[in-house]
Amino acid sequence: MAAARAALCVAGAALSLYALHVERAHAQDPSYRAACDLREGVSCSHVFGSRWGRGLGLVEPLLGKDSVINLPNGALGLLFYGLQGILGPIRGRAASVLLLASSLASALASLWLAAILAFILHDLCLVCLTSYGVNLLLLRLNLRRWRRPKTD
Repeated sequence: MAAARAALCVAGAALSLYALHVERAHAQDPSYRAACDLREGVSCSHVFGSRWGRGLGLVEPLLGKDSVINLPNGALGLLFYGLQGILGPIRGRAASVLLLASSLASALASLWLAAILAFILHDLCLVCLTSYGVNLLLLRLNLRRWRRPKTD
């Protein structure tokens, strides 16, 4: 399970770094086309450049576009995968609770953003969908860990 968690965290961090790169490049040059921009309707640049690409699309309407907590979703992903990677090897109930709670939050965020993709942006973001899959696999690992008999 440790190797699977490490692989998922590395994959998630790589996806998050790429999302940050695409968002930054698109902000500097709106005509930028990322490798994940396959055609109209299949474009991660469009998604990461939208208001939904920062703060899960929730921070801007509440606190403004320039709020310090209106972080790119890729940065939130890096924080999440870093937390998962750091806490994964730690034994004990507190680590298990934090792993499961953060995984549940990421699963809810993934469902939220998937709905935004489908019903608001009408776009297919391959990087996004892959990261949602990574999040769900981490949730599965964390649920298995939570259900293990407690010996700590």
